[in-house]
Amino acid sequence: MSRENAAHVVLRLGVAFSFLYPPFSALTDPDSWVGYFPQFVRDLPVDTYLLLHLFGALEVVIALWLISGWKVRYPAALAALMLVAIVAFNLNQFEVLFRDLTIAAAAIALALWPKPHSHGTQD
Repeated sequence: MSRENAAHVVLRLGVAFSFLYPPFSALTDPDSWVGYFPQFVRDLPVDTYLLLHLFGALEVVIALWLISGWKVRYPAALAALMLVAIVAFNLNQFEVLFRDLTIAAAAIALALWPKPHSHGTQD
C-alpha cells in the first residue's frame, strides 16, 4: 500500500470513528448527547431521544460509508457539514467542540482528495 493510500485509509478511519462513538454512547447515556441539539430541534413536537437515535443511525451510515472507501467524497462532505453545524449551533460549548473543527478539516481533506489514476475504491 502506498503512503498516499495509507494516509487516505487513516483519514477515513479517523473520521469514521468520530461518527461511530456518539451513537453507541447515546444508547447507554442519551442525556449526555441530546444537549448538542439546538433548542429549535429540541422544541420540535417529536421525541428528542427518537431524533437522537435517528441522527445516530445517520452517523453510523456515514461512518460505514467512509470505511467502505466507495465514493468517499460524498460522506466526507456530509460529515464536514454536520460537524461544522454542530459547532455553529453550540458555540457556547466551543471548549469541548473545537476538536470537531479538526475532524471537519480531515473530512474536507477526504472530500477534496484527488481521484486515483488507477482503478480503485476511491471516488
